[in-house]
Amino acid sequence: MRIRPALIAPAAAALTVLLLATGASAAVPAPAGIFTPAALATCREGAVKVTATASGTVDQVRISVTNKSGRACAVDHIPTVTFGDLDGTAQPVPPVESAPYRLAAGGTAYAAVRTIDPAAEDSRTVAYLTVAGDPSHHGTRFDAASLGSPAGIPVWEPVTTLWQPTRAGADAALAAAPR
Repeated sequence: MRIRPALIAPAAAALTVLLLATGASAAVPAPAGIFTPAALATCREGAVKVTATASGTVDQVRISVTNKSGRACAVDHIPTVTFGDLDGTAQPVPPVESAPYRLAAGGTAYAAVRTIDPAAEDSRTVAYLTVAGDPSHHGTRFDAASLGSPAGIPVWEPVTTLWQPTRAGADAALAAAPR
């Protein structure tokens, strides 16, 4: 499971309140990946539209996130993809840490998800998956039938690409990912 920057931000806010209340000052650098006031703001959940579509095979899904607002904002460059009531999220390929991904006003980013390791001898089946552009968002739920898998979505060690500027880029990144 990756560390979510949203969990660190409340601690930084508490430190700021403490310093202001005591009149103290401190030069404390922001932890890596934390937005500073001058940095690009995280997209509000209502400002983005998330989609998921079947990719032609039962074990792959194409996803996208579109910034519906009139200004640029950021999502995590690792899509947050969860499966039914199972714990955890699809792991990024290549394995990387969280970082912001800039979405221009009206811009769209694409990713591809492989729900099951082709070599898996065991799997679980879920009735839906949830996709979010950022771990601070609740995400959008997509049922198995809408993704071309009415019998359920097979899941075992799922992986996701990072957000890419094109659908073809996302497909190529998933094709290049180790199986």
